[in-house]
Amino acid sequence: MSTALLSATGIAKSYGATPALRGVDLTVAEGEIVAITGPSGCGKSTLLHCLAGILRADQGSIVYRDQDLNLWSETSRSRLRRTDFGVLFQFGQLVPELTAAENVALPLLLAGSGRREAREAALGWLERFDVADVADKRPGAMSGGQQQRCAAARALVTAPRVIFADEPTGALDQLSGEQVMAAMVQAVREQGSSVVLVTHEAPIAAYADREVVLRDGAIDPSGIGIFG
Repeated sequence: MSTALLSATGIAKSYGATPALRGVDLTVAEGEIVAITGPSGCGKSTLLHCLAGILRADQGSIVYRDQDLNLWSETSRSRLRRTDFGVLFQFGQLVPELTAAENVALPLLLAGSGRREAREAALGWLERFDVADVADKRPGAMSGGQQQRCAAARALVTAPRVIFADEPTGALDQLSGEQVMAAMVQAVREQGSSVVLVTHEAPIAAYADREVVLRDGAIDPSGIGIFG
């Protein structure tokens, strides 16, 4: 895991007069799982959203495959999140009008796959996350754990090179959370994907190869976080 896939240099971001990030440097290697930890309000989610191109940093560069994403248009960054990047949020954010299979197939359809091909791939991923039985159910008819497994399947279905997971187990009980993480880690290891994971839970952070600790919008050089 020595080849840098994603590199952030001097990332700064403010909301009005309130700084959220203060010159953050971070490199993610190919196939690496990085956990970003730290106290509430330290800038963890803001950093992840900047790295994923959801937010544009005020200063600094975010280089992916020799391209500075901070210079890309919103349309180009959105397209990247349909192909190379997968995003998993705390509450899944499934489309309520779509079934589980339709939600998982959606990124493939947006990328141009045929309906039959996309559905078959979606069903395969739902089976992998042990939720094939809810394939034709809408989110309102699923448990929180089932919804999050479906959301994880959706984030992985395009075989993205980088997965961005923002508190992916924060809305789940400990057992469900660890089951979701175990299934996701197994999948990304097989695909060779990298993961940037924001969490405040030590058992979830322990799935990572490396922990990066944020405090007050900057990386804590002591590196003392929830790993111990």
